[in-house]
Amino acid sequence: MSSFYRRNLPHIEKDGSSYFVTFSTHKELVLPEEARALVFEDCLFENGRKIHLHAFVVVPDHVHMLFTSLENGKGEIYSLAEIMQGIKGASSHSVNKLLGRKGTLWESESFDRIVRSSSDFEYRVIYIVQNPIAAGLAKGPDDYRWAWREFARPRAAAVHNSE
Repeated sequence: MSSFYRRNLPHIEKDGSSYFVTFSTHKELVLPEEARALVFEDCLFENGRKIHLHAFVVVPDHVHMLFTSLENGKGEIYSLAEIMQGIKGASSHSVNKLLGRKGTLWESESFDRIVRSSSDFEYRVIYIVQNPIAAGLAKGPDDYRWAWREFARPRAAAVHNSE
């Protein structure tokens, strides 16, 4: 089943699809490290509940996510609006509490795109992993602690040669 709704941006949904979603802080507010950690946990919390999370990253002023919507107890797919409201609402509450502030944390709109092919999916994972590197926040794909991907390569372990 496909659906469409519009706020300021169009939002197209299709059952069984994966989505690449970006949402930004209101007025480019920069999130300190402690706040990024809270947002990271709120995104990860939904994995296995409303979404199957493939990759995401929390940078100082925005978040990129790649996920597939799951079904609720009635066999209905969770809507993008419900998923984003949950993540943005929970993280807004926890970050505002941490920072001792009130008001809007996230822009009301999120940019979302249906992933249309396996190559598009791979491109989005690479984009998410490379985002903190491109922003100068990390040197390598495993150097940024607020990035997560489903099939992460294990960190290099010490190799002992017995020869």
